[in-house]
Amino acid sequence: MILTALNQYYDRLASENDPDSGRPKVPAYGFSEQKIGSVLLISREGELLDVFPYEDASGKKTVPKQMAVPQPVIRTSGPKSNFLWDKSAYVLGVQSNPDKKTAKEQPWVESNETFEVFKQAHIELLDKVEDDGLQAFLKFLRTWDPKQFELLPRHSELLAWNIVFQFECDDRRYLHDRELSKETWLKHLSESNDAVLGTCLVSGKREKIARLHPAIKGVYGGQSSGGSIVSFNADSYESYGKSQGNNAPVSDLSAFKYTTALNYLLNRNHRRCFSVGDASTVFWAETDNKEQCEFAEQLFMQTVNPTDDSEAAQIRPLVEQVASGRALNLVAPNIDPKTKFYILGLAPNASRLSIRYWLDTTFGELGENIHQHYTDLSLSPLPWKSPPSIWQLLVQLVPYRSGKAPKSDEVPAHLAGELMRSIITGSAYPRSILTQILLRIRSDGRISGLRVAMMKAVLSRDQFNKEDVSMSLDEYSENEGYQLGRLFAVLEKIQSIAIPGANATIADRYFGSASTVPYSVFPRLLSGSKNHLSKIRKKKPGLAIHYEKELSSIIDKIPTEYPKHFSIDSQGRFGIGYYHQREYQFSKPNTENSNNNDQAS
Repeated sequence: MILTALNQYYDRLASENDPDSGRPKVPAYGFSEQKIGSVLLISREGELLDVFPYEDASGKKTVPKQMAVPQPVIRTSGPKSNFLWDKSAYVLGVQSNPDKKTAKEQPWVESNETFEVFKQAHIELLDKVEDDGLQAFLKFLRTWDPKQFELLPRHSELLAWNIVFQFECDDRRYLHDRELSKETWLKHLSESNDAVLGTCLVSGKREKIARLHPAIKGVYGGQSSGGSIVSFNADSYESYGKSQGNNAPVSDLSAFKYTTALNYLLNRNHRRCFSVGDASTVFWAETDNKEQCEFAEQLFMQTVNPTDDSEAAQIRPLVEQVASGRALNLVAPNIDPKTKFYILGLAPNASRLSIRYWLDTTFGELGENIHQHYTDLSLSPLPWKSPPSIWQLLVQLVPYRSGKAPKSDEVPAHLAGELMRSIITGSAYPRSILTQILLRIRSDGRISGLRVAMMKAVLSRDQFNKEDVSMSLDEYSENEGYQLGRLFAVLEKIQSIAIPGANATIADRYFGSASTVPYSVFPRLLSGSKNHLSKIRKKKPGLAIHYEKELSSIIDKIPTEYPKHFSIDSQGRFGIGYYHQREYQFSKPNTENSNNNDQAS
């Protein structure tokens, strides 16, 4: 299913042109987008005329350019040559000095073995091809001496990036773009003698089966050389005497299509990818209307992972409407709710890639799930100025350090993937999120709105939860955890009025124990509140009466004996009750003055 959807997406991309280059958005079969750092210009006689690095605006730094070149070989063991492009070790016979002790004095060393492989492979393929540019290239290979490397301008920059060639005649076309170059390369691919015929699991056709699949690059945390979704590199993974790709037969063409489409999506410049914990999440829409596809993709991106660029500014008002409770189909009525939408989460695992989550749905269903996500998170007042991204939610699970940015590597990787899956599928949030947040609150004492919102969301979707979780203060709730949380907030407020500027409040000292073992804490806190109310009564008798009534109204809703232990659910209810009561008190800043005035009159 995943490979089929990616094959279909490749066909769509291949039919569309890039607005900047005017070329198709993805390369044709047999070619691949690679980062190219420099171009070598050769003459008709095979002489190296000049070196052109792709530079930044300052002209001082090489910035590689994405370019469609012949598909790279897979180097599992021993040197193998790419066609008409490669690293300096192959193209020029030099590489960076691997010896750190001597690297400063001699930054490069000769690599004659790889250069010889590169030269012989091209002589074998091009020797009988009647093309001036390709024959000039062979002359260059036959006469080039790696010792000439240090004579080249800015030669040190050639060590870092891939290199391609231009021919001085014929408008300096890249050698790999010449028609005979393409024909030679595709003929070489078709004559590969290590492939067998079989029924492709993706297309259903009888085609040449790919022994190895092209590398997938761009997964956050993955190997720079790329990884694979389909891979059999040990006997234990093989069966029925079949080797490598024959265990899951996918044709060369289908393997090329799905990896090319996936590499396109993983390129962050195309705005179809974002990270969730250790997973790189890619997404795309499918419909006959190109504008609808792009708008649906942009809206999804800004909903789950807001950015601050100019395109986001146009969509942000729509996202805010969704986050405030309006259904997505009402916010974007021009998008057909039956538009197919795909979401794929990939995580690195050595040379293989793990599938964290996969969703094949419609835009309408996805919109309902996102709408429900924000509904479950909602509190009154909303604990955010702009809709929170998944990243903002995940960092609530890591320790809070005042004045320091949260560390992404502390986010539990499994919870990141499970949270994303819950949001896009509408399934229950992982209960371990509730446990993790309660642990963080007890350890760092931060009871933020987003942490409480996540506790509320987990409890709201819990299938075993028989009580609704209120969005705002519920004075008549029958849940003792919720009411004790309210009581704790009132006791904290009384203390802050009686002892203004105290170094630590009861929340700093007792929140953890009050929310887990109320029996051991509340009698002592209520006893202390009598002294605090006595202090308040001397200066603000009306205010003391107000809080005495507040305490009485809450205590009347609590059993006569405090619970000896709270479950995880009750601890979550306690935190929500505390937050609701605290925000209610903050929303009435004139309580003290109004009570004093009433008493004076």
